[in-house]
Amino acid sequence: MSDALSRPLDLPAWPQFDDAERAGLLRALDQGQWWRMGGSEVDSFESEFADHHGAPHALAVTNGTHALELALQVLGVEPGSEVIVPAFTFISSSQAAQRLGAVAVPVDVDLDTYCIDVEATSAAVTSKTAAIMPVHMAGQMSDMDALAKLSADSGVPLLQDAAHAHGARWRGKRVGELGSVAAFSFQNGKLMTAGEGGAVTFPDAELHEMAFLRHSCGRPRTDRLYKHRVAGSNFRINEFSASVLRAQLARLDDQIETREARSKVLSGLLADVPGVEPQGRDERCDRMSHYMAMFRIPGATEERRNAVVDALVARGVPAFTGFRAVYRCDAFWETSAPAESVEAIAQRCPNSETLHAECVWLHHRTLLGTEDQMHTVAEIISDVVASS
Repeated sequence: MSDALSRPLDLPAWPQFDDAERAGLLRALDQGQWWRMGGSEVDSFESEFADHHGAPHALAVTNGTHALELALQVLGVEPGSEVIVPAFTFISSSQAAQRLGAVAVPVDVDLDTYCIDVEATSAAVTSKTAAIMPVHMAGQMSDMDALAKLSADSGVPLLQDAAHAHGARWRGKRVGELGSVAAFSFQNGKLMTAGEGGAVTFPDAELHEMAFLRHSCGRPRTDRLYKHRVAGSNFRINEFSASVLRAQLARLDDQIETREARSKVLSGLLADVPGVEPQGRDERCDRMSHYMAMFRIPGATEERRNAVVDALVARGVPAFTGFRAVYRCDAFWETSAPAESVEAIAQRCPNSETLHAECVWLHHRTLLGTEDQMHTVAEIISDVVASS
């Protein structure tokens, strides 16, 4: 065993915070008004987040799943309609549609980028399709050129699931500059966090205003007479969370620069490890936010992949199994599922089946480590895979 492998890995912790978060929490506390209708932290965060992502408007909400659900609702998704989602994604992507009574239609992903396959998406569009939801997997943005054309040709709106893509760019454009609605997550493991939270960015004022109404029980901002204009729920975020997110946003760019630099090192090293294939990158995504460092073990069974993850965790590497294909989760079939069997969907989603069994991901705090630590991580992965 090399000297590097014999030492504790000691990667940076997550979440990261300092006096900026402490000052923000005290600022929110001292307002004496702790919900968004009385304080200023949520309003300020929304403005700063929108500016950072090139979006005309942003709305902060309780969590990323609610962000997706709210965005789908304002785009016109309703019971009986269909929403196209990648088969390989966290299940919130499909459940947000199913919670609205819409049928989630899983399609396959690209085996290199792990993002939604455009040809498969096009083939899945029907007269009932109300939205197409590309997921920017691990901060690698989906093919937004081809998807924008598909959206324009079909008349079906896009909803970018950008839960992994804070600060990412596609051909120089930020998520909010791509002309479609996007949803973000601030859950504890995300690239910026307040423990929980989410946001939706909008390309126009009309959608933003409708979303505001629906996220606040259908009630206008200045209403004093309980005139709830539309059906909605309470997806309002609180002032304390917003104050923390303002501090988190302020350091996002520096952290992404570090992750970009470390990812080049780690991906290059993993590409040379026998039995390991790192997630690829579409170079049109000229800034990848790297929510995860992802790779697969070609030919591995799900059981072997799980054993590799356990061994990596035991060696101090923050490793996780890849997402289960959504149609292989019991929850997917509880409500508003397509009229297909598991095996029928699996047959048309071979890449998702592969990733379901072979994929491993490392938490993005790995990429905040030193360059020497990237070499150590690669050595540990090589050792574990070889012995599994």
